[in-house]
Amino acid sequence: MNEMRLFVNQLVPGQTLDQIFLVRDKDLRTTKTGDLFILCTLADKTGTVPARMWQASQAIFNSIAVDGFLHVKGRTEDYRGSLQFIIDACRPVPSEKVEIADFLPVTTGNTEEMWSELLEILRAVRDKHLRLLIKKFVEDKEFVAAFKRAPAAVQLHHPFIGGLLEHTLNVARLVRAVLPLYPQLNADLLLAGAFFHDCGKTAELSAGTSINYTECGQLVGHINLATVWLARRAEEVSQDSPEPFPPRLLSLLQHLVLSHHGEHEYGSPKLPAIPEAFVLHYLDNLDAKVFMTLRDIQNDPDPKNAFTQYNRALETRLFKFSTEPPAAQAETPPKPRKGGLD
Repeated sequence: MNEMRLFVNQLVPGQTLDQIFLVRDKDLRTTKTGDLFILCTLADKTGTVPARMWQASQAIFNSIAVDGFLHVKGRTEDYRGSLQFIIDACRPVPSEKVEIADFLPVTTGNTEEMWSELLEILRAVRDKHLRLLIKKFVEDKEFVAAFKRAPAAVQLHHPFIGGLLEHTLNVARLVRAVLPLYPQLNADLLLAGAFFHDCGKTAELSAGTSINYTECGQLVGHINLATVWLARRAEEVSQDSPEPFPPRLLSLLQHLVLSHHGEHEYGSPKLPAIPEAFVLHYLDNLDAKVFMTLRDIQNDPDPKNAFTQYNRALETRLFKFSTEPPAAQAETPPKPRKGGLD
C-alpha cells in the first residue's frame, strides 16, 4: 500500500491531491454555455467520491475507462453539504502499475492460515466417499487459487478478496461448534456441505479492478454451478474407486447446496428438507448477518447518532453501543439474597 496516498474515507474539503483512483462510472455533459464537462465517480477500497472535470473534451472523456485506473490532480471541496473532487488534470494508468490492495478490500486474515485451518476441520470427515470428493477439489490447484481469492458477495457480506475463504471457514467453525449439541446429525455431510455450499462463487464472482458478477455468474449462479461440479467430481470418484459414489449421498450433498439460502425468494431452488440443511442455512445466515451488523456499526458516518443509517437488507437501523462495557458497578456490591441467584 502507498503510505503517502489519502483514501476516500480520509478526504475533507480543502485538500489537494495528486494520486490514482479507480473509476466506477463516467458521464459527459454540457454546461448552459455549451462547454463540455465530465462527471465521474472515483473509488478506492474505503469508498467513493463524486468528481467533476470542467472544460473537458471528448478525447479526455474517451481516454477514461470505467473500472480503469486514473491518475488525477485536483482538489476536494464542499458542494451543497457533500464532498466532491475537482479534477484539474488526469491520465489513465495501466493496472499493472497500481497496488490493487489500495482499491479492492482484502481479508484481514492470513489466507494460508485460514486455508490450513479449513483443511484441518475437513479432516474430521470420516465417510470415505466424501473424503475422496473433498480431495478432488482441494488437490485442484486452479480451484484452490480461485477459492482463496474470491469474494463471498458483491456487497452484502464478506465482499472482499479472500471473503469466500473467510466466510466458509467461519461456517465450518460454526458447524464444528454445533455438532456436539446435536449428535443425531450427519456430521460428515454437514461438514462437507459447509465447504461446498458457496464454492460456486469461485466462478460466479470476479475480483479484477472491481468485484462484480461474471457472465457465467449472471446466467447460471453459484448454487447451480456447485451442484453441477459435485455431480461431475462424484463421477470422477466413481471412476477412480472400486465402488460408485452413493447416489443418495450425492443427492443429500447437492440438496444442502440447493437449499442453503433457505427460501425461494432468496434464491434457493429447493427449501431445506433434512435437518442438516436447516442447520447449514441458519449457520450460513448467522455468519453473513453478524458480518453485516458489525460492518455497519463500524462504518457508520455519524458518530453522534446512537443508531446507524437504515440497512435495507437487514430492514432495520442498528443500535451502535451494545458492545460497550456495562456501566461501572458500585464500589460496594449489594449482598446476595438468600435462597436464590443474585
